[in-house]
Amino acid sequence: MIDQLFEFVLNHPLLVGAFLLVLAAWIAYEVMTGTRSGVSSGEATQLINREDAVVVDIRDANDFKAGHIAGARNIPQSRLDARLNELEKHKDKPLIVVCKHGQASGIALGKLTKAGFERVFKLKGGMTQWQADGLPLVKK
Repeated sequence: MIDQLFEFVLNHPLLVGAFLLVLAAWIAYEVMTGTRSGVSSGEATQLINREDAVVVDIRDANDFKAGHIAGARNIPQSRLDARLNELEKHKDKPLIVVCKHGQASGIALGKLTKAGFERVFKLKGGMTQWQADGLPLVKK
């Protein structure tokens, strides 16, 4: 199997080079966007306590009911465009977008930034990291 891989690499250097270039660009993009606007659980807690940040949970209603951050507003990602008006009164406060693993919140972050919200952050690692850090959840 490894012999076939080496043979392929030797026979198709341009294809392999193009693949490695695209892979490196994708990794660089993910690193840049992930660290630029993401906050850790500790930083999110500080924003909530010190600056009255609004937590926007974009998971579906069932996941939200199973456990969410205290005071979080549930606006599923699929309904975010239609429900942006609910967040208009919070434009002067930081917004923290929360999803399950911290990956889907980037799309919502882009929509909120485009809608004029200046201080929008995503929770790194999402609710999975929040729970792993032993932080409290509200269950309804």
